Amino acid sequence: MKKIHLTIEIILLAAVAVLYFIVLSNKKCQTASAPAAGDSTAVCTKLPVAYINVDTLLLQYEYSQELNEQLMRKRENSQANYNQKARQLQQEATEFQRKLENNAFLSEQRARSEQERLLKKEKELQELDQRLSAELATEMQRMNERLHDSIYSYLKAYNRQAGYQLIFSNSNNDNIMVGATAYDITQDIVEGLNRRYNAKTRK
Repeated sequence: MKKIHLTIEIILLAAVAVLYFIVLSNKKCQTASAPAAGDSTAVCTKLPVAYINVDTLLLQYEYSQELNEQLMRKRENSQANYNQKARQLQQEATEFQRKLENNAFLSEQRARSEQERLLKKEKELQELDQRLSAELATEMQRMNERLHDSIYSYLKAYNRQAGYQLIFSNSNNDNIMVGATAYDITQDIVEGLNRRYNAKTRK
C-alpha cells in the first residue's frame, strides 16, 4: 500500500513540475515578445521547423509552369487527334444511314459489310481514346516525379544550411490549419528553385 502511495506522489510531483515549467515558459514568452491576440507572425522561441505552401510553390516555380504547359499541349494535341477521327466516323455513319434509307446499297451483303467496317472503326476509336488517356496519365506521373525530384533535391541542399529538423508541406490548409508566417519558407524556396532553374536553362 505504501508503494502505491509513493508512486502516486511521484507522478503528482512530476505533473506539478511540468505545469510549473509551462507557466514559466509562457511568462517568458509574453515578456519577451508580447504578441497581440491573433497575431500569427509573432513567435516566442523559433523552433527548428518550417512549412511550405505547395499550391503557391507549384504556381510560382517556373519549371512547374513549363511542365504544366507541356502537359496541356500534349492533352490538346491528343484531344484534337481524337476529335478529328470522331468527326470523320460521324460523317461516315451519317452517310451510311442516308444510303440505307435510300436503298443505295446494291445488296444486303454490301450494306452489312459497310456496317461492320464502321463498327470496327468505332471500336478502334474507343481504343484510341483509352490509349491517349493512358499516355497522358503516364506522362503526368513522369512529370510529377521529375518535379518532386527537383524540389526534393533543392530542399536537401537548402536544409544543409538552414538546419531545420522538419519541413512540412501544406496544401490548401490541409496539414497546417494555422501557422505563424515566421515558419513559412515558401517564397525563399520558390526564389531558390527559380534561380537554379534559370541558371540551368541558360547553360
